[in-house]
Amino acid sequence: QVQLVESGGGLVQAGGSLRLSCAASGRTFSTYAMGWFRQAPGKEREFVAGISRGGDKIRYADSVKDRFTISRDNAKNTVSLQMNSLKPEDTGVYYCAADRRLRAYILTTTDYDYWGQGTQVTVSS
Repeated sequence: QVQLVESGGGLVQAGGSLRLSCAASGRTFSTYAMGWFRQAPGKEREFVAGISRGGDKIRYADSVKDRFTISRDNAKNTVSLQMNSLKPEDTGVYYCAADRRLRAYILTTTDYDYWGQGTQVTVSS
């Protein structure tokens, strides 16, 4: 089992940047693919970005491609999401998630095994 704790959320103006981090407990972090999701008020949770166990596979939602960058450091048990050129529609609670199954693809549905508590990101216009 792994516990996930997100940090780095906050309030930023449109066009600004934020960097989210997710710290994982345990010694098996490198055996999990990781994902970032977000949920705006009244909307379903949606996939933002995902990265494979070794970092060789990465996938982004079309809405964040070329603006967001996901990365991981298996030595430090962390996964990060660098968010640039933020827009008001990026507002929401951002969740870190872990997928324990070995897949040939990045999972983009919410069928991840473990979730963090979320961190709020608010982008003002």
